[in-house]
Amino acid sequence: MRAAIAAHLGSRQVARVLYGSIIGLALVVALEAHPPSSAAITASLLATAIAVGLAELYSEYVGTETRTHARVDRRQLGVIFDEVLAVAAGIAFPAIFFVLAALGVLDRDAAFTIAKWSGLGLITAYGFVAARVTGAGFVHSIYRASIAGVIAAFLIVVKSLLH
Repeated sequence: MRAAIAAHLGSRQVARVLYGSIIGLALVVALEAHPPSSAAITASLLATAIAVGLAELYSEYVGTETRTHARVDRRQLGVIFDEVLAVAAGIAFPAIFFVLAALGVLDRDAAFTIAKWSGLGLITAYGFVAARVTGAGFVHSIYRASIAGVIAAFLIVVKSLLH
């Protein structure tokens, strides 16, 4: 397990999961103002994950060809797919809570709360880990994590003030 986590933290997937998490968090916050059913929220998150994933796939494919002046090979395509899946996973992750709400395990309000704060927690935790792996001390790592968390919290606060 530690080896898998270390491999993940040393990959470009961290940036892609964060990017997807921010998109997923923004969608959750936007849907909370006039929430559809839990099933519709789940479908919205999954559809967004697919749409953004396909956009990422196309843009990375074309970008690789224009940058390298060559067709994308299997190895490059594998790297692109890994990054696309990381973005899609970051976006789709909160759907878990709305599936649970649709099944009656959670109520929809609890699903929104957990989805928002788990997104904030993930974004903040990655900020902390990033600081630690660069050699920052614990206090400085907390500071850097706080900056990352403020970005996510800003989105939540602004959206809640607008509705």
